[in-house]
Amino acid sequence: MRRTLLPIFAATGIAICGFAADASFSLASAHTPKPELAKPVTQGVNHIGLTVRDLDASVSFFIDGLGWKKVGGVPDYPSVFVTDGKLFVTLWRATDPDKAIPFDRKNNVGLHHLALTVADIETLDAVHERMKTFPGVKIEFGPEPNGGGPAIHMMVYEPSGNRIELAVPGGRSRSAK
Repeated sequence: MRRTLLPIFAATGIAICGFAADASFSLASAHTPKPELAKPVTQGVNHIGLTVRDLDASVSFFIDGLGWKKVGGVPDYPSVFVTDGKLFVTLWRATDPDKAIPFDRKNNVGLHHLALTVADIETLDAVHERMKTFPGVKIEFGPEPNGGGPAIHMMVYEPSGNRIELAVPGGRSRSAK
C-alpha cells in the first residue's frame, strides 16, 4: 500500500501530518462535534507514559541519546520522568519485564509510535549517526522524506522496544553554515 501524506491539520495551522491509504480524506468529511463541544475541552498533551522493559536503558536513550533531562520519578513504582523542555515522558518499568509483551504496532491497540520534532536536518543526521551505535537501539529506517516530503523523518526502536519517530517538519532546510 502506498503511503499518501495528508496535511490533515493544515486548516488550523498545526504542523502535523498523517497518512492514509488514499487521498480521499478531507477536513470536510471529518466528524463535526456537538454544539456544546465546538471548542475542544483539552489544551494539548500533558505528558506521555510509556511502559518499558529496561528502565535504565530507556532512560539512557532519552537522556544520553536525545539530550533530555531527568526531572523526577517514583522508585517504588518504579518510574522516571524525563523532558526535553517541551514534552514530559513518564517511563514505567513493566511489572515483570521478562514477561512483558513486545511492542506490535500492527496488532495491539495503543501507541503506534511517538513522534518527536527535531530542529533541523543536521540534528536529525547527527541523531541518526548516534543511534547507529547506541546500545539496544534498532533503526527501522534512516532519514528520508515523509511521504513525498518536504518533511524528513527517521524511525527507531528505543531499548525497550517502543517505536520513536524523529522528524524535521517541512520547510526546515539545512541551516546556513
